[in-house]
Amino acid sequence: MVVSASTTNITWELLPEDFVLDNEPVDNVNQPSLAAALTESLELAGKLPETALATTNYGICATVNGKFVIKAPDWAYVPQITVPREQIQRSYTPHKQGQIPAVVMEFLSDTDGSEYSNKHTYPPGKWFYYEQVLQVPNYIIFQPDIGELEIYNLHENGHYKLRFSDENNRYWLTEMELFIGVWQGKRENRQGYWLRWWDQDGNLLLWGSELVQQERLAKETALKRLEELEKRLRDAGISD
Repeated sequence: MVVSASTTNITWELLPEDFVLDNEPVDNVNQPSLAAALTESLELAGKLPETALATTNYGICATVNGKFVIKAPDWAYVPQITVPREQIQRSYTPHKQGQIPAVVMEFLSDTDGSEYSNKHTYPPGKWFYYEQVLQVPNYIIFQPDIGELEIYNLHENGHYKLRFSDENNRYWLTEMELFIGVWQGKRENRQGYWLRWWDQDGNLLLWGSELVQQERLAKETALKRLEELEKRLRDAGISD
């Protein structure tokens, strides 16, 4: 498959088995936790179908002007893959192995500005790659240290446009059928800002630890009500 964007020739080809992928560590110790939190709540809420793919620092590939380009966003969501998962262990090529990502995210951890790079020449910048090559509908840039969230939507003119949040400081992502926003609190001994999901009714998609706590509180409440009922029965002279 070939797609032409102005003078850029884009094709979708599988990486050769002997292609050497970069294996650099993530930029920030918090990035894996931020990404894992997003995926976990989707899965626990039943919002991660078996044919979907949620990735963390994982190569998404295209061939631009005859050269392989691989970008590894900090988090990405592909609604549907069309090949067995064992065929995408190393990397993922849209159109060849499934749909384009519906969302890509970058978590800022330095000041080099690469997340905003519109560089066209090889290797292309992240912004250009997500916008013009992959044409991802939603590009999210999050600064976890200060809780600043930017969401860009791909418009009909083929360029990203900054979105504004709703009255709850959340953003509706049509492709996900969920809201996303910033939440402040603690998880995995990290106190700070996190990205969270909410459903269309405004219900927060919970993490596993929160579900356990919710279940424990429900049991404690039920036990307390039982004890109160037993006391009222005893006070009324009714006993076993």
